[in-house]
Amino acid sequence: MKIFVAKLAFRTTTEDLRLLFEKYGKVDTCKVIMDHETGRSKCYGFVEMPNDDEAYKAIVETDETVFMGNELQVKKSRPQANADSKPEKPTRPKRPHHPYIPPVQENNA
Repeated sequence: MKIFVAKLAFRTTTEDLRLLFEKYGKVDTCKVIMDHETGRSKCYGFVEMPNDDEAYKAIVETDETVFMGNELQVKKSRPQANADSKPEKPTRPKRPHHPYIPPVQENNA
């Protein structure tokens, strides 16, 4: 199961996050998301645990707890939408084209 962890402290490393979740079971992958331009943490990350029971226990036990000075938000990650599977925008109905015709002014001279 993939777990989303938000409100991490800026100084939290991937290893810190891994150690927190390894208390509840085996961790396959763990990653703190970093900003490519600044090199700083974006304050969220993902943890993947192979055993769903252990993952659910980790979510319940770590959600709304203080870790490295911040209160975490932990929940099951939603599946990421693929670029190929995005629904197409509905098309607007075509409106009839009415060109602008200026009014004709008569000369009354």
